[in-house]
Amino acid sequence: MAERGLEPSPAAVAALPAEVRAQLAELELELSEGDITQKGYEKKRSKLLSPYIPQIQGIDSTVQKEHKNQTATSAAPTSTPSKYHRGRSGGARDERYRSDIHTEAVQAALAKHKEQKMALPMPTKRRSTFVQSPADACTPPENFSAPPDVTTTSSSSSSSSIRPANIDLPPSGIVKGMHKGSNRSSLMDTADGVPVNSRVSTKIQQLLNTLKRPKRPPLKEYFVDDSEEIVEVPQADPNQPKPEGRQMTPVKGEPLGVICNWPPALESALQRWGTTQAKCPCLTALDVTGKPVYTLTYGKLWSRSLKLAYTLLNKLGTKNEPVLKPGDRVALVYPNNDPVMFMVAFYGCLLAEVIPVPIEVPLTRKDAGGQQIGFLLGSCGVTLALTSEVCLKGLPKTQNGEIVQFKGWPRLKWVVTDSKYLSKSPKDWQPHISPAGIEPAYIEYKTSKEGSVMGVTVSRIAMLSHCQALSQACNYSEGETIVNVLDIKKDAGLWHGIFANVMNKMHTVSVPYSVMKTCPLSWVQRVHTHKAKVALVKCRDLHWAMMAHRDQRDVSLSSLRMLIVTDGANPWSVSSCDAFLSLFQSHGLKPEAICPCATSPEAMTIAIRRPGVPGAPLPGRAILSMNGLSYGVIRVNTEDKNSALTVQDVGHVMPGGMMCIVKPDGPPHLCKTDEIGEICVSSRTGGMMYFGLAGVTKNTFEVIPTNASGSPIGEVPFVRSGLLGFVGPGSLVFVVGKMDGLQIVSGRRHNADDIVATGLAVESIKTVYRGRIAVFSVSVFYDERIVVVAEQRPDASEEDSFQWMSRVLQAIDSIHQVGVYCLALVPANTLPKTPLGGIHISQTKQHFLEGSLHPCNILMCPHTCVTNLPKPRQKQPVVGPASVLVGNLVAGKRIAQAAGRDLGQIEENDLVRKHQFLAEVLQWRAQATPDHTLFLLLNAKGTTVCTASCLQLHKRAERIAGILYDKGHLNAGDNVVLLYPPGIELIAAFYGCLYAGCIPVTVRPPHAQNLTATLPTVRMIVDVSKAACILTTQTLMRLLKSREAAAAVDVKTWPTIIDTDDLPRKRLPQLYKPPTPEMLAYLDFSVSTTGMLTGVKMSHSAVNALCRAIKLQCELYSSRQIAICLDPYCGLGFALWCLCSVYSGHQSVLIPPMELENNLFLWLSTVNQYKIRDTFCSYSVMELCTKGLGNQVEVLKARGINLSCVRTCVVVAEERPRVTLQHSFSKLFKDIGLSPRAVSTTFGSRVNVAICLQGTSGPDPTTVYVDLKSLRHDRVRLVERGAPQSLLLSESGKILPGVKVVIVNPETKGPVGDSHLGEVWVNSPHTASGYYTIYDNETLQADHFNTRLSFGDAAQTLWARTGYLGFVRRTELTAATGERHDALYVVGALDETLELRGLRYHPTDIETSVSRTHRSIAECAVFTWTNLLVVVVELCGCEQEALDLVPLVTNVVLEEHYLIVGVVVVVDPGVIPINSRGEKQRMHLRDSFLADQLDPIYVAYNM
Repeated sequence: MAERGLEPSPAAVAALPAEVRAQLAELELELSEGDITQKGYEKKRSKLLSPYIPQIQGIDSTVQKEHKNQTATSAAPTSTPSKYHRGRSGGARDERYRSDIHTEAVQAALAKHKEQKMALPMPTKRRSTFVQSPADACTPPENFSAPPDVTTTSSSSSSSSIRPANIDLPPSGIVKGMHKGSNRSSLMDTADGVPVNSRVSTKIQQLLNTLKRPKRPPLKEYFVDDSEEIVEVPQADPNQPKPEGRQMTPVKGEPLGVICNWPPALESALQRWGTTQAKCPCLTALDVTGKPVYTLTYGKLWSRSLKLAYTLLNKLGTKNEPVLKPGDRVALVYPNNDPVMFMVAFYGCLLAEVIPVPIEVPLTRKDAGGQQIGFLLGSCGVTLALTSEVCLKGLPKTQNGEIVQFKGWPRLKWVVTDSKYLSKSPKDWQPHISPAGIEPAYIEYKTSKEGSVMGVTVSRIAMLSHCQALSQACNYSEGETIVNVLDIKKDAGLWHGIFANVMNKMHTVSVPYSVMKTCPLSWVQRVHTHKAKVALVKCRDLHWAMMAHRDQRDVSLSSLRMLIVTDGANPWSVSSCDAFLSLFQSHGLKPEAICPCATSPEAMTIAIRRPGVPGAPLPGRAILSMNGLSYGVIRVNTEDKNSALTVQDVGHVMPGGMMCIVKPDGPPHLCKTDEIGEICVSSRTGGMMYFGLAGVTKNTFEVIPTNASGSPIGEVPFVRSGLLGFVGPGSLVFVVGKMDGLQIVSGRRHNADDIVATGLAVESIKTVYRGRIAVFSVSVFYDERIVVVAEQRPDASEEDSFQWMSRVLQAIDSIHQVGVYCLALVPANTLPKTPLGGIHISQTKQHFLEGSLHPCNILMCPHTCVTNLPKPRQKQPVVGPASVLVGNLVAGKRIAQAAGRDLGQIEENDLVRKHQFLAEVLQWRAQATPDHTLFLLLNAKGTTVCTASCLQLHKRAERIAGILYDKGHLNAGDNVVLLYPPGIELIAAFYGCLYAGCIPVTVRPPHAQNLTATLPTVRMIVDVSKAACILTTQTLMRLLKSREAAAAVDVKTWPTIIDTDDLPRKRLPQLYKPPTPEMLAYLDFSVSTTGMLTGVKMSHSAVNALCRAIKLQCELYSSRQIAICLDPYCGLGFALWCLCSVYSGHQSVLIPPMELENNLFLWLSTVNQYKIRDTFCSYSVMELCTKGLGNQVEVLKARGINLSCVRTCVVVAEERPRVTLQHSFSKLFKDIGLSPRAVSTTFGSRVNVAICLQGTSGPDPTTVYVDLKSLRHDRVRLVERGAPQSLLLSESGKILPGVKVVIVNPETKGPVGDSHLGEVWVNSPHTASGYYTIYDNETLQADHFNTRLSFGDAAQTLWARTGYLGFVRRTELTAATGERHDALYVVGALDETLELRGLRYHPTDIETSVSRTHRSIAECAVFTWTNLLVVVVELCGCEQEALDLVPLVTNVVLEEHYLIVGVVVVVDPGVIPINSRGEKQRMHLRDSFLADQLDPIYVAYNM
């Protein structure tokens, strides 16, 4: 709570009138329960105190947290609830988990945090997503920024499930040549570059502010060589408490009394009472309303068990082949509300000497943990299940009435044990009852921490000795009545209610869970009615009775001499016992009757508090320091009362037993007296083994503790109990937790139950259900991380939940000094439950890790709890040129460079050599081979819609030149935008421009259905290129001038638009010939993936060189045919579509990619139909075919499609080769003849559109595996396939003739060795001659196009910078020249790399990891925003899965890339923009995110 200036001292409060004091107390209560905000509280409080303030102000106003709590408690003493308490909703406060100490501690801890105003940004959620949340808009708490209003924006793209037409979208006009920031001034208004218009960025600002707060725990900066050692190793805290006591000695219980009439076996006791005391009541069962419905007498129990034993042994099979033999295992399947049938079946099995395995009744085919139960039955060799008729009817059945085969269960034969189906045993038949020995009596199932189920086997002698020990410890006597609320099938419910009961001829009243749910006070009423001496309960039952207590005034508990609390080992049992006592003491409950005990399936009862003597002082409490406990040390808490744990003892060791405490991990060394360890017990009463698991048995049931020197302390084996604790003064046993609930985080131990208790002490009534909180740890990045999952109430608002979650995080952080990795709330009743209504932890954990938990609220806090990340890398000072050269020579490393074949040496006898200009080549072909067809254009049906021979193309180009001259009145050198769909029209217009001396600029036409997104790009290119005229079709001309277009751009200022559909026959008097080949031929405009719109200038000589290089590499001649399925607007796609056929004379079959969307078979069937040897496509086309035709291979075969003719299938790309996609494609179509060697890629960039192209000759593309960790340091280390953290890279095709590349350090501009990653620089005759920009920014031109190495290059070559990172490797293959072949590997665009923690990351690597984590992730993209990593995932599943993705994404990025994800955004499919080349436009996505235009399903801000 914030410190308040007007804080009256206790004396002043005492001076206030009584009614004001009462009102203050009520206010305090409201605040602590979360019914009123801090602000509201202070307002009301000051109003109350205002009349008295003058008198108070004089008094010292020091603030002490205790005083506040005293004011609350003084007004509401605990013994009788105050009137305010009573007025509140009945029983909403759950006393089970509440120790007042704990609640007070939590409030104090939260108060500390209140002072640093909460800075956690609230997640953004789309309203429709979760049915749970109320429909009204949620208002954020005062100190948060409002969440983005995601309801108003709905983009047309996100509403459709398919991806919209591929669009190139430059954000808000970025043009190469301008300074990156300068033109964004409309966006950037604040100093730190946070766009003001965006609410998202305010969230991120808050997030950054939370990250600036110091992390805990403060770790030593300790780091081993970064290439070998990743993890920051936490140093031990020098101040951590260490055990100082002497080594403990084993503690003995009192000797087991030798009483002459103990029966030799439990069955003998049953025989004795069944024959001599037949009328005595043994077990009373209740109906659903809690009324007694049937009482089983000892006579009935004996006779019915006898009948069952006889039937089992003699009536199930034939005489020669009985189904059951003594020693066989049998499953007992009875519901808890039928204790009578269960008891008869259990004793029937004992008498028949078969081994009962009691299990829960399966409710569905796939119960939580059901499969594991099946595994237990299988491993025990169970083939027979006993059940009652009623239970059998209720089991799930198949259509034909048979019981379903439960998942993972063996085949079972079901036997009904109702009396009418049993055969009476003959007079002369008697069961064989031998004295108890070490043969197995029964098997009790136990679920381990991981969820596996094991069977603890208990011998007959252990069963008997345990009964004797319990009878002695509890002082049982004949005829006593015991009320049992526990599960009768296992643990204390079985031991007291079924065994000790029969041993001592007592009467058990069994109150099942189903009755407790409808009538929580039923057990108290049974104690009252039957004057029961003993009751057997759990804390839950105490708590339920307190809640229902006001319904029943006149119950008396004075008969109870023992109230056995069987989960006395829980941290909250002490407060439950106290609260119950204070409420029921007035009903006759004696304080000394409360007897907590501790049990475990392996060691059975470990300790129990003996009933006390009236008036004797009650045993003391241990108030332990949480900090000490986390180091396994017992320290009485003195300094900070907030982080204390109060525990009560569970009495003394059992009679005849011996106990010691051993180290919980490693060999069983004895602990020191002030050390917490695992409790081990040695006696005849524990389990003997885990059935069928010899290895685990040895570690648990045959432990020989050793002393400090490692020598055993005796011969006697001990059994590990799975409980953690210590032996206190007076040999009292204290339990502080369970091994199964232990979370070891950064070497410190935390108990799941303690964390649950802290979570519940934060007022949670409105938000979550109290009994439904699961705490477990998951292993992420070399440490355990704590996860808390709770069920949210349906009426909880978003804001309440978020508020509660943030407070829980703070409370746990403050009290346990441990960060919570993830806190998730799921809708009510969705967590997997155990049969008795608890949460099935291991199943919940499995759902969490599989991404099938479906939370409705989630908070991840990786920044606070991941403290073992490696230190950020410091950049080394730059090494000078000399040392680099020397270093290279000394290390024997080659400078990383490579080159294609030399153009000069290749003689061509072709006439083409004579022509310097492409326009001349076309004119020459029109004369030499007028009827040779150059182009065929196909439609979606695969039919040719248009062809062009050399003469037709020449003629059409002449007419277009004429119309430019006439209508456009253009001069040579004017720029003309060509706006056409992919086709021959576009090619003709291009050559028409060349004939007229104009500079063509090809632009993708706008998409008629999506003008608002696509038209601005067109407008921008028109403006930037200063086009004098636009050539287009009539349809597009109408679209450009339409009303819809006017909404997107200014249509009045278009330059002259000329449509070329109906051309006049007039032609130019003479065709233009450029004076020199250095003159501009065309402009190539493209939007890069980082959203930069760049136009480059291509000269005639560059065009010629480019066509020649491609011709040589691909061996293109006029007799050849190639198929092109690419977009023809920029880069290599444009060159292949428009230029190469005219230069080389080969025939191009043109397939517009958009036609493929209507007919997926089009491309492959064309290749087959024309028997094409070389085909070119884009990644989008390849992906479309792989995804769309994946299950259609048989259809392709049926259509007769065969791809064995294909020699090269080349993917045209400007990115790292997508090896996985290429492999999938090759593998998929291998069945229809595609050679795996055929698929390869090209590499080009803005400065040079074709650097690599696989071509026909030359070695196959090579692949390498490189180490990702080294790559982040810009180093290249080759590793073997399958190495951890390895990345598969493929060569980007062969370097084209005439091209040289060198790998350069982008910062120093010096060449690097071939073991380094650097920027690819290129030198070639077809490099572009510069950027075409509005402002001729000379420095950028020089830097990108005409730059020199800073050293090591005597020839002073001029290089162009591609902007891509890569490396060169010499392979074992031989190139055409006869030398070893140098392969170029492209890793990614320099602009796209993310600099995080001083390392260089490539987005695609992170995206690949993320895409693998969950089946519902369709696509994903990452970018950074002010040092935060933002991951956007497209969800293709149902919206309930949206929040499952948040922890999975966070985990995988942390595990594989050592990065913490700052923001996870879940969006609809199709939201991530992808351009025509199939590349993600991450910067565009980033701008949309910051401008709040994504309409996300969910945005999680990881704290």
